[in-house]
Amino acid sequence: MSVPAPEAAVPQAGSEAAGSETAPGLRSGSLGTSDIAFFVVSAAAPLTVMAGVAPLALVLGGVGAPVGYLLAGLTLAVFAVGFTTMSRHVKSGGAFYAYITRGLGKPIGIGAALLALVGYNGMEIGVYGLLGTATQDTVAALFGTDIPWLPVSLLGLLLIGYGGYRSIDFGAKLLGVLLVAETGILVLLAGGVLIQGGANGLSLTSFAPGNVFVPGTAAVLAFAFAAFTGFESTVIYRREARDPQRTVPRATYLAVGFLGLFYAFTVWIVVQAFGDARVVQAAGEDPGGLFFAAITTYVGGWAADLMHVFIVTSVLASLLAFHNAINRYGLALAEEGVLPRALGRIHPRHRSPYVAGIAQTVLGAVVVLAFWAAGADPYSQLLLWVNTPGMLGLMVLQLIAALAVFRYFRTVPHQEGVLRTVVAPVAAAVLLTAAIVLVVDHLDLFTGASPLVNTVLIAVAPTVFLAGLPLAAWLRRRRPEVYADFASEPQ
Repeated sequence: MSVPAPEAAVPQAGSEAAGSETAPGLRSGSLGTSDIAFFVVSAAAPLTVMAGVAPLALVLGGVGAPVGYLLAGLTLAVFAVGFTTMSRHVKSGGAFYAYITRGLGKPIGIGAALLALVGYNGMEIGVYGLLGTATQDTVAALFGTDIPWLPVSLLGLLLIGYGGYRSIDFGAKLLGVLLVAETGILVLLAGGVLIQGGANGLSLTSFAPGNVFVPGTAAVLAFAFAAFTGFESTVIYRREARDPQRTVPRATYLAVGFLGLFYAFTVWIVVQAFGDARVVQAAGEDPGGLFFAAITTYVGGWAADLMHVFIVTSVLASLLAFHNAINRYGLALAEEGVLPRALGRIHPRHRSPYVAGIAQTVLGAVVVLAFWAAGADPYSQLLLWVNTPGMLGLMVLQLIAALAVFRYFRTVPHQEGVLRTVVAPVAAAVLLTAAIVLVVDHLDLFTGASPLVNTVLIAVAPTVFLAGLPLAAWLRRRRPEVYADFASEPQ
């Protein structure tokens, strides 16, 4: 990416020389493979996804639900092949929009940049509603006390803002601890079920074709794809990675592989906990309590109490991971000149994009307070109405990126193989199109909202993307230097 003139006081990405004379840059070489993987796996909030969503997948898809998560993981692994191959050729910090610009042109790239900014903000800001309700549920379960959700959400905004303000390695260490806690409690459940042999002995019935190819599998796949949202954000941390040519692809494969296998294994474990014949009924009767009942039975009530607490920390970890990703997108677009230059300032000690972080925290507070003032429900409206367009936006970006990878390698000389540059991106585009259709077709299961509301939620992503086209025309006409340098490689 080309860097603005010195008057903007924004250094080139990763340029220590520039940083020493003008302003500091991001802390290059801070993140290893596991650090980056912690960010993206934490963004997915595996414990929250399992305890909150997997029971619904079982109700809709039956005991074959674990396979849905494996299929979604395989699809996204195919996408990752072309995506990470392109990461070796594009070094800009803009990730999605940089890749799309290289493959499909600047107008589409600018539309993608807007969609990425709105998509990641939607994925993060809506979750403050979940933080409020999850904390309410935890306090009620442990102490029998009701608390209001708004103070919890506002406190969460401050905590996450502080986490983003600190250095990236501080965030990586914190997320590592929180991720071990939330996955550890599910591993504890798995150990209890495996040691005791489940309800009726361990069974592989979940993987039988007759239980996989059922009408409800389409709905399971929709839930499964949504559970991986954010895994592609590994490339956002390229500027802070050690040996990004290796760490970014490895972290991407590690994240998608771990999530796919862990999700499938955990859902299979809860099937064993209740038995093939009873799990669907149990999930239907009390979906929110399914995992808590299982861990109480096989480990103990104390473990259920811990699970309540770790769901809250799981939500906090997801918020911090998305907050860091948004800040780096904001930084990249500020350096491009598309967003105000002030958002490109980096903290001299922590080396974090702190101004972008402050702006994102303020935006989150405005949205949360607006929903509260309107009397909206923090879960069914703040979470689902804000989060769902974000999820759809990121899925659309994955599809456009797959097309961009294919187009890019048709237009530049390279030494990459056909599997990485043709087969994988084309297959990913087809599979991601099917995934988007599945999610849109079953959107009422995600939101529980009216057809009108769902139509509006679906329309957000294409509307934001299309808004980028006139913006690109305006930049080309009024700010030709910004348009010319958009998504260019760092010097």
